[in-house]
Amino acid sequence: MRKLRINPLARKDLLEIKEYITEELENPKAAEETLTGIADSYEKLKDFPHMGTRLSSRIDIITDYRFLVSGKYIIFYKVDDVYVSIYRILYARRDYSRILFDEEQ
Repeated sequence: MRKLRINPLARKDLLEIKEYITEELENPKAAEETLTGIADSYEKLKDFPHMGTRLSSRIDIITDYRFLVSGKYIIFYKVDDVYVSIYRILYARRDYSRILFDEEQ
């Protein structure tokens, strides 16, 4: 079993998701359900770190990111011998390749 590490940007993403659903959509119950679903998804990665898809199979960039869909959100992560590191949690309709790779440069 690997340890789970959540990057500060992913933590920020979770806060923004909660804030958006709670305040903009005025649905705190849906916000909690969404966050619970996301957490349930990434917790599974500790036991099954390769269950997500390699991002390189979807875009023309070589990367060691993997992704896992959780409802309307995509969890982007990397795996090493000790950790599953969650880097971003983004709404599925966003331009995730630009967001992920513009930040790395």
